[in-house]
Amino acid sequence: PLLGMSQLIARAGLVAGHTVAFIGSSGVGKSTIVNALAGAEVMATGAERESDGRGRHTTTQRELLRLSSGLLVLDTPGIRELELWTADSGLDEAFGDVVDSVLQLAKSCRFNDCRHEKEPGCAVQVALADGTLATDRYEAWHQLHREQGFIARRNDARLANEQRKKWKAIAKEAKQRSRP
Repeated sequence: PLLGMSQLIARAGLVAGHTVAFIGSSGVGKSTIVNALAGAEVMATGAERESDGRGRHTTTQRELLRLSSGLLVLDTPGIRELELWTADSGLDEAFGDVVDSVLQLAKSCRFNDCRHEKEPGCAVQVALADGTLATDRYEAWHQLHREQGFIARRNDARLANEQRKKWKAIAKEAKQRSRP
């Protein structure tokens, strides 16, 4: 059943004195939600495009609004991407269950330097296959770690140089192996 706006607000825990920010791509309905929360048109919205049924880019600046309920709402223009800045320990804290499981499972891997990808005897891969370790959580944690590494290399010339050397050596070895 569809909920009324006051029920949605209550269910989301949105109360006076709290601030909520809406972020997302252009035309997804952020301003429309703000208007629904306000019970009036406080933000301009554009007509939907006929080609895909999405809204048009209308909001051009961030705006903080105080609704009559006392809730503060931040409406933002559409964004193209979100990027990790420095999550350092925060990432492993957010995925503590995955980190603990991987550390425990890694003790049972066949190889001490197992990367938990395609190595034979990998306990992590077995746990992923049998459902003992949640695949979606593991993949999300792994993807964010890769992204964090990319950002670190992009911002640190020494790390970028080490990465270039690593891949140059891999390419050289592959070329030598392919020779008869």
